[in-house]
Amino acid sequence: MVFHHKCIAALGVAMFAATLVAGSNSAFAGEADVLAANAVREEGGTYRFDVTVRHDDTGWEHYADRFEVLAPDGTVLGTRILHHPHVEEQPFTRSLTRVMVPADLKQVRIRAGDSVHGTGGAEVTIQLPSH
Repeated sequence: MVFHHKCIAALGVAMFAATLVAGSNSAFAGEADVLAANAVREEGGTYRFDVTVRHDDTGWEHYADRFEVLAPDGTVLGTRILHHPHVEEQPFTRSLTRVMVPADLKQVRIRAGDSVHGTGGAEVTIQLPSH
């Protein structure tokens, strides 16, 4: 079988592109987004946050690995570590309990992070329930 050099070059480019795409699937998962959040005041003045996160987890190499509750000034008030990928469960909701929130705060921000990009996806700002 005889190949022209143009055919070999085109085949090489196609194989390189396929390898590049296959090797970087985790980058295509993007950042973790917070879709929704709810705050419930607990006994003792702390809060429970129920947070729904969406991320195209690909497995252990790229998955949503946390969400954080933040004061309006960016101070982290609490973090829920997510210890495993949720490839087959998207979006998913998890809770973080016993979060101390300063009494003068009326709202908080919720953001998620993933094992490749860190934080940076869609955030949600929610009002805290009154006493």
